[in-house]
Amino acid sequence: MPLISLTTEINAPIERCFDLSRSIDLHKLSTGNTGEEAIAGKTSGLIQLGEFVTWRAKHLGVRQTLSSKITALDYPRLFTDEMMDGAFKSLKHEHKFHSKNGKTIMTDHFHFESPLGILGKIANMLFLTDYVKSFIEVRNKMIKEFAESDGWKAILDGRVADTVDA
Repeated sequence: MPLISLTTEINAPIERCFDLSRSIDLHKLSTGNTGEEAIAGKTSGLIQLGEFVTWRAKHLGVRQTLSSKITALDYPRLFTDEMMDGAFKSLKHEHKFHSKNGKTIMTDHFHFESPLGILGKIANMLFLTDYVKSFIEVRNKMIKEFAESDGWKAILDGRVADTVDA
């Protein structure tokens, strides 16, 4: 099962980075090249523990849907989303945050398993792992840009550290 691990240093408070990372609205902005749209479940705002979102997008030339659910949330240190339905055999994305020297260190651990047995493993080696890594890097770059500027205000609309279900 491939694992993609990425670390992004952000010059912004941990709560802001955490909330931007679970913003459905910012996710939509960061995926303009795939035309991702939230079509079911939580379709805007900040996704919470137990909530799900279904995305429709075009990846690698194929129109597809993927539903994921927030299965763990420890504000503002960690949240995990896991695929409920979609093109992968399995997918688990852990988003971890910690403060260091006045900055936020955001770490992504993206575990996925492709369908189709050996053909899926070959696709992982040839292009899929690089494609997914690039997708997450673009998203993280946008989170960083919004967190370090005043752009976060338009996305979070005053909801930083708002009601988080315990």
